[in-house]
Amino acid sequence: MSGAVNRRVFLNTLAAAPALAGLPEAASRPPRKVIVGTVMQAFWVEHPGVTRRLRELSGIVDDMQKQSRQNHGRGLDVAILPEVAVTGEASRQSRLRAVPLKGEFGEVFAAKAREHGCYIVAATYLQESGGGVSNAAVLFGRKGEVAGIYRKVHLVVSPGSTDFENDCTPGSTVPVFDCDFGKLGIQICYDIEFDYGWNELARNGAELIAFTTQSPQTSQPACRAMHNRCYIVSSTWRSNATVFEPTGKIAAQIRPPDRILVHELDLSYAILPWHPKLQKGEALRSKYGEKVGFRYYEDEDCGLFWSNDPRTPIAEMAKSIGVPEAEASLERVRGIYREKRVAGYK
Repeated sequence: MSGAVNRRVFLNTLAAAPALAGLPEAASRPPRKVIVGTVMQAFWVEHPGVTRRLRELSGIVDDMQKQSRQNHGRGLDVAILPEVAVTGEASRQSRLRAVPLKGEFGEVFAAKAREHGCYIVAATYLQESGGGVSNAAVLFGRKGEVAGIYRKVHLVVSPGSTDFENDCTPGSTVPVFDCDFGKLGIQICYDIEFDYGWNELARNGAELIAFTTQSPQTSQPACRAMHNRCYIVSSTWRSNATVFEPTGKIAAQIRPPDRILVHELDLSYAILPWHPKLQKGEALRSKYGEKVGFRYYEDEDCGLFWSNDPRTPIAEMAKSIGVPEAEASLERVRGIYREKRVAGYK
């Protein structure tokens, strides 16, 4: 049997399970369109003062909102700003510039969230009530309320030093925030190097992770998105700002000289593997037309699929042509492996 034929026989075997057995809950839900706005902007500049910086960041959110209405016909759901965008990075002087939640910082972003009816992830060195400082991202809700705070767990330790960045105190929890569109998590820059936070977010059901960062990495976030089956949106200081989808592929990206990225994604998606009935997605397009959306990756033998019809979840569409979701196919085969006592499947 040739290698190509053998691959198709194996993949066809994977997909022979009863349609949609074990399909994740997300694919069975109605469409959940989320418009995310992010930015690539450096803050290695002399700090203009908190008032002027907040005015500058408010203008960035305004630009995201404008682009969202132009491109998608409605406003933002989430605006994500880069790491310590409010205070900037100034070594130990950052402690002097750290801002408390109550006061101008909180008031400006609360007002901006209410104005645009969106969530805002605002990153800053945060002056804590007990006198310490955290590298934090504050999530403001659509009505201006503080919906949650994530404090960076994995702080940078400079070469030759044992001190945490800017004498900050590391965070101790990795919360998942319940937003009206789904579950949101946050990670900050150096967190990308450690499994802990990402695993915690996945364990608690995070569907969209705001990655507010100075580092413009793409390989690790892509891997995290694929492994944890979630969307990751980076907001960076340089090189790119990117939306990573649960396949590990890049769904949208900007590079210089562009600055603002606004992208619509759907949290009620399905990952469908290669299958003769799928025809790389064309079978669904033929049956459902514009009611289905997808990106099929021939080089990965799978695609990301979503419904544009509030009455028909993507799970039902896939079921109608007899194509199981990728995880359902794998779970069936894992069961066979366990029955046959294949090594590694107990």
